[in-house]
Amino acid sequence: MKRFLLLYATQRGQAKAIAEEISEQAVAQGFSADLHCISESAEYDLKTERAPLVLVVSTTGTGDPPDTARKFVKEIQDKTLPADFLAHLRYGLLGLGDSEYTYFCNGGKIIDKRLQELGARHFYDTGHADDCVGLELVVEPWIAGLWAALRKQFRSSGGQGEVSGALPRTSKASLSPDPGKPALLPIESQVELLRLADSGRQHAEVLEQNKTNRGQTSALIEDFESSLVCSKPPLSQASLSIPALPPEYLQVHLQESFDQEESPASVTSAEPVFQVPISKAVQLTTDDAVKTTLLLELDISKTDFSYQPGDAFNVICPNSDSEVQNLLHRLQLFDKQEYCVLLRIKADTKKKGAALPQHIPERCSLQFLLTWCLEIRAVPKKAFLRALVDCTSDSAEKRRLQELCSKQGALDYGRFVRDAGACLLDLLLAFPSCQPPLSLLLEHLPKLQPRPYSCASSGLFHPGKLHFIFNVVEFTSGATPVVLRRGVCTGWLATLVASILQPNTRASPADGREGLAPKISISPRATSSFHLPADPSAPLVMVGPGTGIAPFIGFLQHREKLQEKHPEGNFGATWLFFGCRHKDRDYLFREELRRFLKRGVLTHLKVSFSRDAALQEEEAPVKYVQDNLQLHSQQVARMLLLEQGCLYVCGDAKNMAKDVNDALVEIISREAGVDKLEAMKTLATLKEEKRYLQDIWS
Repeated sequence: MKRFLLLYATQRGQAKAIAEEISEQAVAQGFSADLHCISESAEYDLKTERAPLVLVVSTTGTGDPPDTARKFVKEIQDKTLPADFLAHLRYGLLGLGDSEYTYFCNGGKIIDKRLQELGARHFYDTGHADDCVGLELVVEPWIAGLWAALRKQFRSSGGQGEVSGALPRTSKASLSPDPGKPALLPIESQVELLRLADSGRQHAEVLEQNKTNRGQTSALIEDFESSLVCSKPPLSQASLSIPALPPEYLQVHLQESFDQEESPASVTSAEPVFQVPISKAVQLTTDDAVKTTLLLELDISKTDFSYQPGDAFNVICPNSDSEVQNLLHRLQLFDKQEYCVLLRIKADTKKKGAALPQHIPERCSLQFLLTWCLEIRAVPKKAFLRALVDCTSDSAEKRRLQELCSKQGALDYGRFVRDAGACLLDLLLAFPSCQPPLSLLLEHLPKLQPRPYSCASSGLFHPGKLHFIFNVVEFTSGATPVVLRRGVCTGWLATLVASILQPNTRASPADGREGLAPKISISPRATSSFHLPADPSAPLVMVGPGTGIAPFIGFLQHREKLQEKHPEGNFGATWLFFGCRHKDRDYLFREELRRFLKRGVLTHLKVSFSRDAALQEEEAPVKYVQDNLQLHSQQVARMLLLEQGCLYVCGDAKNMAKDVNDALVEIISREAGVDKLEAMKTLATLKEEKRYLQDIWS
């Protein structure tokens, strides 16, 4: 078989799963994939590699390659490498990303651009798969076209020469951008970005409306069930192309006797884990606010955990106990929840490189496994649906599952599974005859990820304490709109602190109740550059609507202590653009911000209220933070372009971060007198200089 090198750079397992799919398909296509994580540098050497290279690269953070690719990227970005260092290399790259983020697929683009700078050339067009609309829309045709491209490459000079003529193409959605463009430019079509943003706003409005219109619930259920469970022509009459059945590779044994102590720390990464008490819990919003925002204070005084303003950290959280119990009942394993789960690789498995999942402890109870190890809320991939087909006895249900995982049913999968956020439990309730074995869940459900939160305090201002804030996320289940679900972590935290929760007051939190303080497990996150500038004289422009204000409270607390310590110091101007819905319901940290203003720590506070009627012109002349930026465009442009200022954006990636980025393009274009492309390049330069920094999430 013809060998090619297959590398994946993954953060949450998506890129690995796709690379494994490529590896499994390769055998049937007459190829042998030499599969490795990109971090396993001892297993391959691009300097001497003569076989074609295929890479699958995800994106993390605000456009960075995943943690597993950090070493690889550092090595290839060595400025001493000659321009022909990889001239012998021919490669194809599949980038994974989410267009809700400004720098779409940038992890793959960084590697793609640098490989070409070192002389490597494509044998196959780069694919850019978008998790916002469904990775499979690009991944599946990209993989399908890979085999012809590989055959052509192997025919060309023994697999080492240039491929003449046009490259094999999959679809316009997967084509590589102009390699001459800066790697950090936003995705190519700004029109498409705006369309996606508008779509996101409409979707959010629909969800919010659904919460208030409970009278329509029965109609919603009827409409959803008739769509999820039953199809209509032409799909119901179509011949289906369904994916191959993923090979089973795990054998599970449940052992009755079990007495081992279990800890959430046993399923985390190599990062240290700290168990800390929650010393304070405050509700920052009024009871009639659209969203409930809580502030939690953690006591880290007896740990080695340290942070600086702008850092983020992980909260290790469990799945909902009620959902775990429901899943155990549905799997007919409720009476075995305390049994010990023992795993081993099936002796006759056809899965290449099969290995035990690293996120499952060697010995743990079934209940612990479903509570702390597996992301049971994950949207099932098509491969999982394909495996569920063979566990379903009812012919109509089997057919519908086949449709949902088929090429012909891609739209239905997107609408009723992915976009609806349907999880495994939803599907098992919708398809009663489906009875998957436990091994199938362990093969397909990803690791339960810790949830990241921004630090909302300064250690100088609150010694031995760590603050963070969050909205208690609530949404209707995709499969059963009558059920209101909470976010996995935010719902758990809200329940955990219910007994010590206080209204928004400045009162002391202790009240002699320290013994009642619940504890949670946290771990540090990789250090980011979202920090105050080393030069305190640099102006700061901070944009943080809603809970996006969190790191800036830490910035301002830190700056206040520094100014107290150095009263004659040269401290630059500080601008904060904050936004919320209602002045009297969700204006977070209002008193603290006013105190910062009074003391001169904050020099300009610009607040917008999106749902309030027009107030005094000087207080809230606009609805959104991006509008306020436009209103002060001259000052913003001067600070960024002439005074070496730093711009920080924190909050929602789906709408706000895009709108702010678009506003900044307009501001720079107008104030500097350049076209929009040049303004976009200026923003890309600011980002490379670490003067345009984002801490955003979807």
